[in-house]
Amino acid sequence: MHVNRVRFWVLSFLLFVYLAGVLILSAITFQDSKTKPVKPKSQHLQISKLKHYELGFSGFRPPLRRSKINWCSELKFLDPPRSLIALASFPGSGNTWVRYLLQQATGILTGSVYKDYGLLKNGFPAENVVNGSVLLVKTHEFGPNAKKIFSKAILLVRSPTAAIQAEFNRQSGGHIGFASPARYKRNKDWEQFVSDKLQIWKRTNLDWLYNFTGPTHVVFYEQLVDNLESNLRSILKFLEFPVSEPLFKCAMERKEGIYRRKKRAIIFDPYSQKMKDAIKAEQERVYNAIYNFAAPTKR
Repeated sequence: MHVNRVRFWVLSFLLFVYLAGVLILSAITFQDSKTKPVKPKSQHLQISKLKHYELGFSGFRPPLRRSKINWCSELKFLDPPRSLIALASFPGSGNTWVRYLLQQATGILTGSVYKDYGLLKNGFPAENVVNGSVLLVKTHEFGPNAKKIFSKAILLVRSPTAAIQAEFNRQSGGHIGFASPARYKRNKDWEQFVSDKLQIWKRTNLDWLYNFTGPTHVVFYEQLVDNLESNLRSILKFLEFPVSEPLFKCAMERKEGIYRRKKRAIIFDPYSQKMKDAIKAEQERVYNAIYNFAAPTKR
C-alpha cells in the first residue's frame, strides 16, 4: 500500500512538472511572437498608379460591364487600333464629362492612365486601358514620361478658380459631390490646397502647351459649355473620327449625363483677396501663352 502511494505522488509530481514546462514554453513563444519585428514589404510592391495601365497596340480589352448610363449606342473598342491620343488636363477641368460626351457621340470607349473604380464600374469600362483600341486616353500627368507615349493631344483648360474648387469637391465628395462649408473654413488647409494646386494647374497646361511635340488642340471648358455643339464637332474633327449625325444628335440630347457636377450656391466666398490675386496672375500667364501659341490648334 505504501509503495502504491509513493508511486502515485511521484507520478503526480512528474505530471505537474510536465504541465508547468509546457505553460512556460508557451508563454515564451507568445512573447517572442509579439516582440519579433515584422519584415517590411518590398519597395517593389509600392507601384506607382501610372504603372497599372495596359500598353500595347495588341490591345488589352477588359470585359465590358453593364452601366447605369443610357448610352446612345453600344460602346466598343476601335478596330483596327490606332496611335494614342491624350486628353490632358488639370483635375477638375471637366475631363470625365468630355469622355462621356465623346463616348455618346462615337460609341467608342475612352481610356485612362488611372484606375478609378467608380468610373470603371459605371460608364467607363476601358478605364485603365492605354492602347490604340480606345478613342483617347485621360491623363492629368505632365513631364517627359507622361507625354512620350502620345502622338496627338487635346488640352482641356478650365479657369483655375473653378478647376481648383472642383478638385477640392471631388476629393471631398467624389465625382459629383461637394465639400462641406466647414472644410473651406479650415483656412490653413484650404489656403495650402489652393497654393499647391495653382502651381500644378500652371505647370500642367504650360508643359503640354510648350513641350508636347505632336499636334495639339486646346479646348477651353467654359467655351465648351457655352457652345457645346460647335466645340464637340471641332474635337471630333481633330480626332479624325467621322461624325454620325444620329449619334451626335443623341449625344446633344443627353449632354448632361451623370458626371457633370451640378452647380451649388455657397453663401461665402472661399477665395481670399490674396488667393484671387495669385490666381489672376497665373491665369493671365497661361492664357497669354495659349493665345500666343496659335490657339486653339498647333501643328
